[in-house]
This record gives sequence, C-alpha cells and structure tokens, in this order.
Amino acid sequence: MTEIRTFKAGDSDGCRRLAFPKPVEFRFDLLLWITIPPLPCRGGNPEAPEGPMTPRERVLASLRFERPDRSPVALGFFAQSITALDPTPPEAVFPLDVRFLEFDPPARQDGYLDYLAALPDDVYLGNPKQLRTYHAWNYHPERPGERPLSRVRSLGDLVDLALPDLRDARRQRRLAARTRAWQAEGYAVAGGPPHLGGELFEMAARLRGFDTFMADLGRRPPLAHALLDRLTGLLLDNVRLLATAGIDILLLDDDVAMPTGLIIGPATWREFFKPRLARAIRTAREIAPEILVFYHCDGDFTRLIPELLEIGVDIVNPLQPDCMDATAIRRDFPRGPAFWGTVGTALLWDRGAPDQIREEVRRRLATLGPAGLLLAPAYDIDFAPLANIEAFVRAAEDFGRL
Repeated sequence: MTEIRTFKAGDSDGCRRLAFPKPVEFRFDLLLWITIPPLPCRGGNPEAPEGPMTPRERVLASLRFERPDRSPVALGFFAQSITALDPTPPEAVFPLDVRFLEFDPPARQDGYLDYLAALPDDVYLGNPKQLRTYHAWNYHPERPGERPLSRVRSLGDLVDLALPDLRDARRQRRLAARTRAWQAEGYAVAGGPPHLGGELFEMAARLRGFDTFMADLGRRPPLAHALLDRLTGLLLDNVRLLATAGIDILLLDDDVAMPTGLIIGPATWREFFKPRLARAIRTAREIAPEILVFYHCDGDFTRLIPELLEIGVDIVNPLQPDCMDATAIRRDFPRGPAFWGTVGTALLWDRGAPDQIREEVRRRLATLGPAGLLLAPAYDIDFAPLANIEAFVRAAEDFGRL
C-alpha cells in the first residue's frame, strides 16, 4: 500500500530526514506526484543507521565516532538519585541510554548507619552511596584535622596499612549477571572501580590530607610512590573484575585540575599518575580488547588530552563549559576523544530556566554532535530543579534526532 504525504514545495529537509520502509508518494503543492521507492537508510545517507537503534547501539556508535540515530543521553557518569523522584530511579522516568554497574555494599552496615545518624542536620557531604564509601575508608570530611593516613611518616608505616577489602567476593558476585541482563535489555553498561572519589590522586589526597600529600609528591617521592602502588593494586584488581563482567565502558576518574588549569604540573602527573593509569587501561584491554575507556576530571585538564589519548583513553568528561572549550578541543582532535557531558554550568543547572537549558543542549548538538558526543550535565545535578532536568532530556530528544 502506498503512503501519501504532502509537503510544501522546497521542503527537502523533511524528505531528507525520513526513512521509508515502503513506497511513498509525495504531493508537492498538489501539482506534482512523485513516487519514491523504499530507501535502505535515513535520507539515503549511507552513514546513517537503518531504523531505530537500541540504547547500547546508540552509545557505542556515537562514542566510536560513528553516526547514531540520535545523540545518546545520561544524567552523569554514575547512577543518579533525584530527590523529587525518590524512590523512583531516574532511568525509570527518562529515556536514558546507559546503566551503571556498581559493586554491592558490604554485608554488615551497622557502623555506617550509626555514622549517618550522627551527622548534623545542616551538613551535606554527598549522597548515601558516597557516605557509605567515606565510612568504609574512615574518611570524615565533616571533622577538621586528622585524615586516615595523616600520621604515616615512613615506608614501614605503609607496610602494615590495612585498607578496606574491596575484593570481598560478596561485593562482586552479581557484576556479570547484572551486566548481561542490562545488555540483553539493550542498554550500554558502564562501570568504575570502587574508590574514595578518584582512583589515585584524589584518594591519596583524602587519605593523607591534601597539603600532606602535595608535600609527599614534592619532598617525599618514595612515600608517595609507595602509597600510590598500594592504591594501584586495588585499582587493578577491580578493573579485572569489571572487564571480566563484560562492561562496555570502563569509568576512570581523578580530579587533578581546577577551573584555571592543573592542580599538579604535567611533569608530576607523568611521573606519578600517567604510568599507573596506563597500566589500568592495559589490564582492562588484555581481558576485553573492545572496551571503551572513559576518564573524568573536573576543571580544565586540556593539557592532558594528548597524553590521555596516548595511553588509550577514548572518552573524556565532563568538559565543563566555564572551564574548557569543547569546540576548540574537537577542532584540534577531530577523531577523538569522544565527549561525555558538555552541558551547562553549575549556576545554569541550579539557577537557570528550562528554556536556557534547552538552548544549551541545542548549541552543544549543533557544534559538537552527533558522532563523538554523549549528552550529559557537566556538573552534578544534586540541587538542580526537576524542571531543568526534564528540559534537558526533552531537548536532547527534540534536537538530537537525525
């Protein structure tokens, strides 16, 4: 059966964007009849996909710089909790394309629950998952002064150091099953190692205290290397577990930058962090050669991008628009890394209007997408109005379709 559609003369854009599974007859200004046979892809573009993609196909295509049916969407790089939706998870409300794999919490949580009950009402340290992690590492940012490893003075002190047992079999037993189930439902699965807010730099700084660890890097390199070696051992164990579980995207993160540039110099990053990060990536790809590697760093880490590419990073996040120029980076590196994030400043998310969010999404898609871009907020949305989150998702749907 022939389908009849009417367009105004010159309306080639509508024709270009539609795929026709059966012969379609067009009437232009009711003067001319044209019959077009079925086309194998959208608008006859050989690079465009046939029909709608699954979320997993969409994510992997875009992050590999192939053409998706629309730009994929996430609300961050970990599972989000939105107060206005609780207890319903955001992925049950919004068409999000990624599912985030997490290790199960420890079996016994009595101490954690006591810790939550003892927190002052006017103190906000993070969501419950973050607080559980803080408790496991005996890290209490709400208490001034001493940090878990602030009294370590020698390599000998580190030998006897007892770190949380992140390799507990009970925490990992469902990783593979969850991954397979989500992939069977058509979702891309991303997972990161459990850590204290960053695999290496951030974790060491929180354990030692920021000033103390910065002094370690400059004045006590053997101590810094020894601590980082211990943390790298934990990282490698968990990277192996995630790669074996079959995740699509390995999430690595470390905030080594501030809004105006790097916290540590490039030479320091190369000596202490780059080789260890490279080892984690090699470890993952020895098990899963096709795995995509994601790297998160807040602030301006533009100077690190060539070296992140060198060690195998495929995706960078969040490219905060008030810190980094994503358009310039794409111009300088047109075939990678892919971008995950790019949308909005903290002020825009928390204080802006939905129409401003929509315009930001439209602009990002016009300048950076669709291939090589996964749209996501560039800042945490803990305090963002629900209307702004809804505007973001709807704008991605409205402007992101090809």
